[in-house]
Amino acid sequence: MYSTEIEVHTGDRAVVHNLTREAERFLRDADATDGLLHVWVPHATAGLAVLETGAGSDDDLLAALDDLLPRDNRWRHQHGTGGHGRDHVLPAFLPPYATVPVLGGVLLLGTWQSVCLVDTNVDNPVRRVRFSYLTG
Repeated sequence: MYSTEIEVHTGDRAVVHNLTREAERFLRDADATDGLLHVWVPHATAGLAVLETGAGSDDDLLAALDDLLPRDNRWRHQHGTGGHGRDHVLPAFLPPYATVPVLGGVLLLGTWQSVCLVDTNVDNPVRRVRFSYLTG
């Protein structure tokens, strides 16, 4: 298995960060042919999603998360900024992992699909993401 970890600077606001270019670069470095790309986020307050970006879907996702998991003081988990408890619930809805097939060194994503890091935790501006390539 070929594997590496990158740092992603997400800043101090909720973001959907497109990882697709980094994943493609990783596959080139791995001399990937056919197999699986596994993406892992080793954090308790971030997740991964495969979705369209740049046409409003990323903002819609963040708005939906705000509706579903409001940033208020209802959460039992109370450290950090107000409403931070919701960030710890996020990975139950957007898991910290994603696996994408690779054929001929190319991610088999749909036309508008991207692999994205979703980070709503404003207290942690730097995230790690691990890419692992499993040959098939």
